[in-house]
Amino acid sequence: MTVRAVPTGIGHYLPDRVVPNSEFEDTLETSDEWIRSRSGIERRHFAAEGETTSQMAVKAAEKALAMAGLKPDDIDAVIVATSTPDLTFPSVGTMVQQGLGMTRGFAYDVQAVCAGFIYALANANGMILSGQAERVLVIGAETFSRIMDWEDRATCVLFGDGAGALVLEARTGSGHSDDRGILSVDLNSDGQYRDMLYVDGGVSSTGTSGKLRMQGNALFRQAVEKLASTANKALEKAALGHGDVDWIVPHQANIRIIQGTAKKLDVSMDKVIVTVQDHGNTSAASIPLAMSVGVSDGRIKPGDLLVAEAIGGGLAWGAVVLRW
Repeated sequence: MTVRAVPTGIGHYLPDRVVPNSEFEDTLETSDEWIRSRSGIERRHFAAEGETTSQMAVKAAEKALAMAGLKPDDIDAVIVATSTPDLTFPSVGTMVQQGLGMTRGFAYDVQAVCAGFIYALANANGMILSGQAERVLVIGAETFSRIMDWEDRATCVLFGDGAGALVLEARTGSGHSDDRGILSVDLNSDGQYRDMLYVDGGVSSTGTSGKLRMQGNALFRQAVEKLASTANKALEKAALGHGDVDWIVPHQANIRIIQGTAKKLDVSMDKVIVTVQDHGNTSAASIPLAMSVGVSDGRIKPGDLLVAEAIGGGLAWGAVVLRW
């Protein structure tokens, strides 16, 4: 028998404040039509004043635990993927631990920007397969509205805030591709592309949090090729093909990237979970948010084969194949 990291609960949280594209028209040379045509985004959520990444993560985690029928102390580890922590340290993970009332286990953060949730899933999968943990709470949570340059119309209209959480539990499987749980992982990075997407601040460089900077056209050209490649590699590792896929759950950065990747994978857009129109780019939170929406509206069902893929600053990119 083979140990698998099987999803048993999922949940998400979005801040109350909804920001439509039209809200930017008063302060920027932009329009609803311009934003929609270039990104597919119609609205996004922004955290309230004083609302933090860890607070949103806790709310998403509570929903995931409720679906899994677990209490906080049933969890062995908490992994939070974020690039917008409450503080430089301690980790958001430990703040979530405290916020949930956990009195055992361990917690830490993973930072791979928009690919963070994929990296966090890989970490959780490794701990479960090695026997270091039996139940892991994996969270993606971001407050990107705190690092926007509100005079840069090319970036500030693209991002939003939110959190998604997934519970993974150790279960036994046959070792074949029809098992439930994570079937394969593919991770990549290449630091030569660091200037395509970065924040111009940091503890050891400027002593400030900085603002997000992006070379959109250059990043687009890298994204489609790398996302399709990593998804193909993950499917190959799982001994599966495009025809086996029930749902692609992509990082929700830009509808044109999502469409381009689906075309390269020869997967119909009818099999792609798309939430970018409602959430914008929520970085590490975008995949668990989209996955949670897909489960809650009944599209993603037990036994469905999912491919989740993302690319972010670094550049860092990767994919996970899992059966729900």
